[in-house]
Amino acid sequence: MREGLAPAQLVTLEALQIFGWRLAFVRRPLFQAPIPVLFDQEGTRHVVILEDGTLDEHATLKLRN
Repeated sequence: MREGLAPAQLVTLEALQIFGWRLAFVRRPLFQAPIPVLFDQEGTRHVVILEDGTLDEHATLKLRN
């Protein structure tokens, strides 16, 4: 799933995994940068890592249950 992620996204991903976050999936919209989505240990919160490596904690993704 990490293939195609920007270097800044990979650095942030590795840092979050140290704290128990897990990479759930990567959305790959057509002609746009990949969107990695991570969940916390309990699976109750999710974050998106933007292309520059910053976090979007209030992403407006529609997630299926």
